[in-house]
Amino acid sequence: MFDMKDKVIIITGSSRGIGRASAEQLARAEAKVVVSSRKAEACAEVAAAIAKAGGEAKVIPCHVGEKAQVENLVAQTLEAYGRIDGVVCNAATNPTMGPLSTLTDDVFAKIMQVNVQSTLWLSNLVAPYMAKQGGGAIVLLSSITAILGNAFIGAYGMSKAAEGQLARNLAVELGPKNIRVNSIAPGLVKTDFAKAIWDNPDLMKKQLGNTPLGRIGQPDDIAGVVHFLLSDAANYITGQMIVADGGETII
Repeated sequence: MFDMKDKVIIITGSSRGIGRASAEQLARAEAKVVVSSRKAEACAEVAAAIAKAGGEAKVIPCHVGEKAQVENLVAQTLEAYGRIDGVVCNAATNPTMGPLSTLTDDVFAKIMQVNVQSTLWLSNLVAPYMAKQGGGAIVLLSSITAILGNAFIGAYGMSKAAEGQLARNLAVELGPKNIRVNSIAPGLVKTDFAKAIWDNPDLMKKQLGNTPLGRIGQPDDIAGVVHFLLSDAANYITGQMIVADGGETII
């Protein structure tokens, strides 16, 4: 049920972190992976590593905040493979930290466009092709900041809450076409994106004290959930937010 042989999967933001781990995991399961982020060179490094391990990956650079580039990502994928079986909307940004009272309009607009609107663009673009081929699966990367209050990255949390709701709405709309849409809400994961937290000893002491598993997540921890939600093992799961946080939100 976890076999992904010959399934074509687009993963945004897959040059590092959770996106890269997901690309490598899906390639090991014999998916044909489209590695995408803003920088072609970084994507090429990931694709080369996948190829060296015996997998298949194609590089299609894309800045998800630019609609024309998202359209090109889908068009080039279809030109290369003729189908799209799954999409992982992982690319995100958080250019600010601090209280919402200091948030500028421009930064808020950028966060919402990159983290939410781009996901809607990509989902709407791939859905007709998935429907025509009989179905597919879309996974959105949310965050536990979507369900917990936060004094430092509130706008990011708002965008991730919006992604969770977007997954539910799309699941309702696309379910009749056999397209499943779910989101994942990771806790703190050791990625460059979250380095400001896990590289701070004081913050980490508090973090580990609030996490029943006693550790922060690794990118592969989330890649496994991505694999599950894209696979036949999750065929009856849609519209859900899967929390993967080491138990942090149960305390």
